[in-house]
Amino acid sequence: MATIMILGSGGFGCALSIMCEKMGHKTVLYSPFEEELSDIRRDGEHKRLLPGAKIPPTVELTSDLSRAGECELAIIATPSFAVRSTAGKLGGHLREGAVVACVSKGLEDGTLKTFSQVMDEELPKNHNVIISGPSHAEEIARFMPTTVVAASKVRAAAEFVQDTLMNPSLRIYVNDDVTGVQLGGALKNIIALAAGASDGLGLGDNPKAALMTRGITEIARLGVAMGAKTETFAGLSGIGDLIVTCTSMHSRNRRAGILIGQGKSAGQAIEEIGMTVEGYKCAKTAYDLAQRTGVEMPIITEVYKVLYEGKSPKDAIRALMDRPKRHESEVIWLLSK
Repeated sequence: MATIMILGSGGFGCALSIMCEKMGHKTVLYSPFEEELSDIRRDGEHKRLLPGAKIPPTVELTSDLSRAGECELAIIATPSFAVRSTAGKLGGHLREGAVVACVSKGLEDGTLKTFSQVMDEELPKNHNVIISGPSHAEEIARFMPTTVVAASKVRAAAEFVQDTLMNPSLRIYVNDDVTGVQLGGALKNIIALAAGASDGLGLGDNPKAALMTRGITEIARLGVAMGAKTETFAGLSGIGDLIVTCTSMHSRNRRAGILIGQGKSAGQAIEEIGMTVEGYKCAKTAYDLAQRTGVEMPIITEVYKVLYEGKSPKDAIRALMDRPKRHESEVIWLLSK
């Protein structure tokens, strides 16, 4: 069994700690916030983010990052804005060659970099892995069957994560398309905001299906332009994660989108959700990436306009429906180039 440090005591970090401890690993759950750790110790769970999911008392809760020096595997499970700072602090404690996995989904605000690029910069002496796929914390914590992808430029590192974390309730595939796996996991949150807005407007199933289908096409188009493989977006980290995020009430992004569709501003919706809505910042990052690469992304552009320019969801949908006529096979041809 391995010694594993999970960095971030939010819902996903707590869910992973429950799973890892049940597997028999020595599990350390890190947070820089002592008050949060004290609440978890007192309640035996994270009452706000993962109520009802009991964290075993054998999980070590700590704000001491030096404990990472004992770990064979460190897992970054922070909100996207904290990935770089967490990786930077972690680097001073890890053993050279230790494996670092990241389950955070997003892109770095400002630099437009993927988290694998961030980790390569902050953790150059370690083997870095991205874990992504349809994986709600609420279901992982309750050992519901879940399937994800571990992607790395170093196949042995991805296989180490697979060997260490795979269990009867978690199946892990390996993949070498690190860029594609990350873009699928990050950009699906934006499409989930759009799908939620459609639900909030009471528009039925047809438009949501169209948003999901055309949304994955946009994501794949950008991914191919950035060197990803088309087939990745037909897998777990692409269409798989998109489906679960656009359809489940576990999804913060979908719930925020519903509120926006019902007439609330982006700020009001995020405040009401009370947790990080990753699709909000990612929408601006993806929009900027589309401008930089010259890739056409009409859905993400309209979501950006709703979130940042005050455009109404109804007007955004009308703009999408009024776009020039196209032949669907044009998309397939473009992606195969």
